[in-house]
Amino acid sequence: MMLDLGHPSDIMAQALSSCRRHFLSSLIFSALLNLLYIAPVLYMLQVYDRVVSEHGTTTLLFLTLILLISLAALSLLEFVRSRLLVRASVRLDRQLSGVLLDTTLMRRGPTADTMNKQVLREFDTLRQALTGPTILTIFDIPWSPIYVIICFIIHPAIAALAVAGGAVLLFITFRNERQTSQPLTRANEAASKAYVSQEQTLAGAEIIRALGMRQALVHRHLAERQTMLRLQTEASFAGGRHVALSKFIRLSLQSLALGLGAWLAVNNAISAGAIFAASFLVGRALAPIDQLLNTWRSFVKARGSYETLNDLLAAREADIALTQLPAPAGRIVAEHVTLLSANQEAAILADISFAVEPGEVIAIVGPSGAGKSTLLRMLSGASRPHRGTIRFDGADIRDWDTERLAPYVGYLPQDTSLFPGSIRDNIARFQNCLSNDESAIDAAVVEAARASGVHDMILRLSGGYNQMLGWGGRGLSAGQAQRVGLARALYGNPHIIFLDEPNAHLDAEGEVQLVATLADLKKKNASVIVVAHRMGILGVVDKIMVMRDGRIETFGPRDEVLGRLKAIRSNDQNPVKVAEA
Repeated sequence: MMLDLGHPSDIMAQALSSCRRHFLSSLIFSALLNLLYIAPVLYMLQVYDRVVSEHGTTTLLFLTLILLISLAALSLLEFVRSRLLVRASVRLDRQLSGVLLDTTLMRRGPTADTMNKQVLREFDTLRQALTGPTILTIFDIPWSPIYVIICFIIHPAIAALAVAGGAVLLFITFRNERQTSQPLTRANEAASKAYVSQEQTLAGAEIIRALGMRQALVHRHLAERQTMLRLQTEASFAGGRHVALSKFIRLSLQSLALGLGAWLAVNNAISAGAIFAASFLVGRALAPIDQLLNTWRSFVKARGSYETLNDLLAAREADIALTQLPAPAGRIVAEHVTLLSANQEAAILADISFAVEPGEVIAIVGPSGAGKSTLLRMLSGASRPHRGTIRFDGADIRDWDTERLAPYVGYLPQDTSLFPGSIRDNIARFQNCLSNDESAIDAAVVEAARASGVHDMILRLSGGYNQMLGWGGRGLSAGQAQRVGLARALYGNPHIIFLDEPNAHLDAEGEVQLVATLADLKKKNASVIVVAHRMGILGVVDKIMVMRDGRIETFGPRDEVLGRLKAIRSNDQNPVKVAEA
């Protein structure tokens, strides 16, 4: 069963609804289990009231046989119920894990990374609560009144004792919720932040060792863990007091029920067999409430996880069946593109407008922090502007299905971002995970490697195209990783290509090859936008865009812009001319 992703706010409800049969069956089995728990009570009543008084050994034999059959049925039902919940867990994972992973990859924004890293952890917390002891406690709670009614049938005084005990335990549970809910929520948030922080630190372990930051970051993480442990300790102490108190009350009530039963039996109000039945029934009536208190921490975590995941999916962009547009020829138009900072008080990009025709190579230059890489991320679709429009062949980029547009776009980010896997897998954009046409993928990988001039370099590696890489391209030098990233950008012969400082780590030979690659892309009529700090590639570009402080300062033909920049540099060296200007 596939989820309908057209209404993101309903995704969680749909997933849970798909497991309704499992939960309903488990609820029915829980009812049967609770009915069978009465079998030992009836057995005790019959043994004490009939077998002992009448010396009925035959009756005892049949009663024992019936009891064993009932207990066997109880065990079988318990086994089936556990399997149903395991299957519900697997079904939930199959329904939601892919959607959640896809949603995290779709999320954009400065706070997305931290949230994305804990999404599946939150989902596993919810899944375990929905298919573990927490849900079983919820299934058992409705049976507490049933056991109280049976107590009433034996004697109203025993029922009154069970009701009074249940009321006290419910009050303790309520107090526990009031005193532990907020601390537990804060502790869970602190734990998530601490785990994410540690993961980020481990990802940069090499830099940390090289710069002598190890002790400092250990101290930082210990401080984060101390905050987490302090909050968890506060919640655990508060919860522990209530759990201990509830256990004392429950055990005391079971013993008091036994004493009350004996007193009633002495006064001929109940039979001798009902003495032990009273204790058992009071214990069964109070057990779910006591279990609720013990599983309250899991319940609070699951509730927080549900709210987190529901908010995440509610913010997911609806998968609307967009009209499939023809492959773009490469005309790029930016119209008043504006991106605001996280607090929306300053503009990272301000009113950016320009156009690129097919076959043009555009170089974006400017000082650090000018917004060059940010603009490239907007153009590639990796991020979205707050205002303005980016168009490919006249169509708003938001009207494109991102997965359908991706084969026509090549993007090389500043940090390369190669993923764990083989060089072949990385160049192929891991399309081998979706397609079984290995020969076609291999041919396209080699073609992209040749186009980027990295084919011979790959063949010289010990593993060739099958050499395994670590995160970020570990196993290759920075220059080699950048060239493999360029091959990935050219995979499938895209018509629109964005390169962020593609020569930053290249040697002279690599830069010559890069210039040849750009010239070849021009011949193929591809549109190429390159962010450059090193000027070695300017000989092949058609236009230059100069950016400063998130704005376009100059944009025009290469020679015209270079002449303008040269004049400005000359004026900067002559104070008189600068003053006159």
